[in-house]
Amino acid sequence: MVPPSKIGPASMANVWLVPDGLDGQRLDAAAARMTGLSRSRVAELVEEGKVQLNSEPGTKSHRVHTGDLLEVEISAAPQIRVVPQEVAGIRIVHDDADLVVVDKPAGVAAHPSLGWDGPSVVEHLAAAGFRISTSGAAERQGIVQRLDVGTSGLMVVAKSETAYTALKRAFRSRTVKKVYHTLVQGLPDPLEGTIDAPIARHPGADYKMAVVAGGRPSITHYRMLEAFRSVTLLEVHLETGRTHQIRVHMQAIRHPCVGDPTYGGDPVLAARLGLERQWLHAVELGFQHPANGELMRFTSDYPADLATALARVAAEA
Repeated sequence: MVPPSKIGPASMANVWLVPDGLDGQRLDAAAARMTGLSRSRVAELVEEGKVQLNSEPGTKSHRVHTGDLLEVEISAAPQIRVVPQEVAGIRIVHDDADLVVVDKPAGVAAHPSLGWDGPSVVEHLAAAGFRISTSGAAERQGIVQRLDVGTSGLMVVAKSETAYTALKRAFRSRTVKKVYHTLVQGLPDPLEGTIDAPIARHPGADYKMAVVAGGRPSITHYRMLEAFRSVTLLEVHLETGRTHQIRVHMQAIRHPCVGDPTYGGDPVLAARLGLERQWLHAVELGFQHPANGELMRFTSDYPADLATALARVAAEA
């Protein structure tokens, strides 16, 4: 194959000419080959509008041809800082040679990112001396799932390359059990149901997501656990794992997560309950161990802020 001809930067993008050997390939596959990025990372960049073909926004399924001009905006990876272990306040739930399961508090990101200068799970593990997988983008090595900064609860990080590959495959094939509890405004009707609505970047606000025709397929299952005067505690099972999925889907059915003004939550209610973030917690995580096939299951109790808010709504009922 003729090697790609890198002809220098355009704005913040790297620019390549499509070689003969990639003629007719899908854009995501060709871009992955030419940039050295993973295909999933290229797909993320396409969704973010950071991939252009012949100066036009690209789509993953677009076919490229010899001589096409491919522009990919690749931000410099944030440096992973070594931070004191106690800064993040992360609880190690399970640790072995292949993976580590952590209970993440709110206010901690899964990994470093541009624009975020707070603590992260990746930095915490590095500071604590954990060896994690080198697979994945530089700033999120070992990360096979993410929780929002404002969402607390369980997440798994791969330590071995074998575990990274196996766990990524398990999440993609939807064999990982992910259970969340959320407190939502009002009383959903029906009390148990499925939300099947595609999610993509919000067309008018780059910092959030929305239900958008043509977005990525997204499926959320929910059922009522307890109803109070003006809010309802739900158990939520995710079939897919899109960014902000539960928050977006709860807003879509007009029952936003309590404490989540980004997606329609009432700030007056949040203040009354003492909440400074969305009432959303990853309570259970289950998967087959990538090395021995053993079924692993972990649970997490509500943190103090969520437990206090729940006690207050129960007292009002």
